[in-house]
Amino acid sequence: MILARVAGTVVADRRNDSISGARYLLAEPCAADGAPLSGHLVAIDPLGAGLGEVVLISQGSSARQTALTDKKPIDAVIVGIVDLVEESGSVVYRK
Repeated sequence: MILARVAGTVVADRRNDSISGARYLLAEPCAADGAPLSGHLVAIDPLGAGLGEVVLISQGSSARQTALTDKKPIDAVIVGIVDLVEESGSVVYRK
């Protein structure tokens, strides 16, 4: 799982994923406290995450194990919207 913050939307009129109406988001990996890390991911969003929200992303073959993405050419899928992160007994991120 990858912890990331939604940074924007990705629009592609032509694509080969066979998922009609799919929404793709640009996500920036982040630390447990929400601090940005390097790089970005494009992930399909079946949950309706919003700009700035911290999300959980599943990547690779695990991303193709949802009802929406089964046997589809998807590499990253948002599987959760994070409400709270606790580390060593302290809350380091809260929505």
